[in-house]
Amino acid sequence: MSTQRAETEPYDPEARGLRLVPVLLLLTVVSGLIDAVSYLGLGHVFTANMTGNVVVLGFAAAGAPGFSIAHTLTSLASFLVGAVAGGRMAAWRAGGSRRTWTRLTLAAEALLLGASSAVAFAAPDAPATRYALIALTAFAMGLRNATVRKLGIPDLTTTVLTMTLTGLASDSRAGGGTGVHSPRRTASVVAMLVGAALGAWLVIHVNLGLPLLITAVLVALLAVTASGRE
Repeated sequence: MSTQRAETEPYDPEARGLRLVPVLLLLTVVSGLIDAVSYLGLGHVFTANMTGNVVVLGFAAAGAPGFSIAHTLTSLASFLVGAVAGGRMAAWRAGGSRRTWTRLTLAAEALLLGASSAVAFAAPDAPATRYALIALTAFAMGLRNATVRKLGIPDLTTTVLTMTLTGLASDSRAGGGTGVHSPRRTASVVAMLVGAALGAWLVIHVNLGLPLLITAVLVALLAVTASGRE
């Protein structure tokens, strides 16, 4: 029966590889790692979570100790440029293979994260290193966020959880809903938490280069395995 069904179903090259839901969950782990590196190791700035960055910019503008206007603006600007690049890539690939487009974007992100890891290992104490790492990782996250937005898969933004947590609570049975998307939303929250915890431990006990290297390798693996289907 299953063999007969397989013979009658049309071949779908977009379905080859790892489905996009697990891909985006793994990218959420990467976001947790990236923000652990940036916030704990680069002077209290976010490079994946721009909501937090706008708040941090307000803190810095008010003169709160430990925050830098220059670092935060570097992150915001780099993220926006990355998002523009992601939008242009999506427009370029419009109507083409979503699988190919996703893989190309992930390959670009992996290269950017690999470059940031190389900088962190090669010149950890150089004055320009902090700005280079902020710019590279924020650009990578902007590129990815534009891509994820175009993919349009619900509840998996990979970088922010406010609406995910809102949906988890308001659409739950306790909130009068069905809770149908609760597993996906819960997995997203757990993925971010795991990434942040791992990233924080590595920054505190090892260095900045290793968590960045881990993110580069993980995203590179996704770049060669991701499918175009949810």
